[in-house]
Amino acid sequence: MEWIDAATAAERLGIKPATLYAYVSRGLLKRRHDDSGRRSLFDAAEIEQLARRGRPRGQPPELVIESAVTALGLDRPYYRGHDALTLARSTGFAATAEWLWTGDPTLLPEPSPSGVPESEPAGDAYARGREARPWECDPEAVRSAVAAQRDLPDGILPLDRLQVITTVLGASDSLRYHLDPESVTATARRLISGLVEALPVLQQPQGTSIAERLWPRLTPHPATPALLRTLEAALVLLADHELAASTLAARVAASAKADPYAVVLTGLGVLGGPLHGGASYAAERLLHEVTTPAQAPRVIADRIRRGERIAGFGHSVYKNGDARGRFLLDLITQAAPGHDRLAVARAVLDEVRRRRLPEQNVDFALAAFTEVTGMVSGAGEAIFAIARTAGWLAHAMEEYANGTLLRLRATYIGPPIR
Repeated sequence: MEWIDAATAAERLGIKPATLYAYVSRGLLKRRHDDSGRRSLFDAAEIEQLARRGRPRGQPPELVIESAVTALGLDRPYYRGHDALTLARSTGFAATAEWLWTGDPTLLPEPSPSGVPESEPAGDAYARGREARPWECDPEAVRSAVAAQRDLPDGILPLDRLQVITTVLGASDSLRYHLDPESVTATARRLISGLVEALPVLQQPQGTSIAERLWPRLTPHPATPALLRTLEAALVLLADHELAASTLAARVAASAKADPYAVVLTGLGVLGGPLHGGASYAAERLLHEVTTPAQAPRVIADRIRRGERIAGFGHSVYKNGDARGRFLLDLITQAAPGHDRLAVARAVLDEVRRRRLPEQNVDFALAAFTEVTGMVSGAGEAIFAIARTAGWLAHAMEEYANGTLLRLRATYIGPPIR
């Protein structure tokens, strides 16, 4: 039997060494160490056979998590089998969150026999978003969360505030360690309400739904019914996205029986990364830089010249475009036709398409929404985080029920063990 080293094996297969070791951990290849214990050796015949067969496709990843919460389609997510875009047209955020947590079919409206055009939301979608019994957080806990933010630096982003708020709300909840489904669902309602109500108020709140309470904490400008419907739809579209990075982290925390507040803190810590929820903030900064539609080509060209990512475009799952982004941008167009910041967003979109770059995603549409509504810096991240809290806790409930610790394994490629 002929043995070859890792570099030769990886070169023959046309892969990186890290991928080679991943094949070993998945049982696709065997290896041994040389007499010194310092080098990995591979069966040359096995490598040749794999090279002729081609790279393994359709193999499961090292960690496979079974979940009934969300499936990802070609261009959109499905919440417990229901199209997220359909839910955004016909159902409010509260009902969608409860659906994610419980799977109770009575929470969803009966489908319309005639259907609803995808470009136009159902007229009563926002009305259904008004909770029959509004979610509430005890006022004393909210006051404590507000007080905890008093010494924070000026200009701090909402996402940073949400981490402080979550910590304080958790510390004040004597039932935080009750992990049965009913208790976690009650905690979820309390937490999401508290996250919204403890943010600084920019205008007098009007209404009881999460969207109505969130609006005056993100912008000083008055809302229109159409813009409120758009915010409600954004919350629905962002409520979950299968095993996104923050959700995987949240599930790992829940598998260790971390309480719901700790689970959400874990998710918030990951969400702010520029390759995840922080992409909406980066897209927001991009749109800030374009003051008029005519400037879009120059700004995009400058970023490409510097080798920077064009935030808000491309998606690791939806290679042919993110339907959530298109849907949300259509709602914004209907709610604020002719708005100058919408014209800027359209100019950026046109320039990116002219250059045949990847299609827009939901982060770009979310940034366009915050621009049109005059929201505070980082508002898109806050919308994303508050919405995704519903998904994190739906996944946490599955892990609490599983009762086993998620434990990934590493393929060791360091110095030899002595």
